[in-house]
Amino acid sequence: MNTDQIKGALKEVAGKVQQKTGEVLNSPEQQVKGVAKQVEGNVQKNYGDAKEKIKDATK
Repeated sequence: MNTDQIKGALKEVAGKVQQKTGEVLNSPEQQVKGVAKQVEGNVQKNYGDAKEKIKDATK
């Protein structure tokens, strides 16, 4: 596991929390920011996954 995988997963969780908080507070802005953070985290996690696969393939 590498830092991109960990940071990406944490961003996804933080985004979900932010989105749900926005729903509870009836704040569309926070909901959108939460979804954006989830997407950003997912991209970073996938990048980390790809790095791991490349590293494993070159062993």
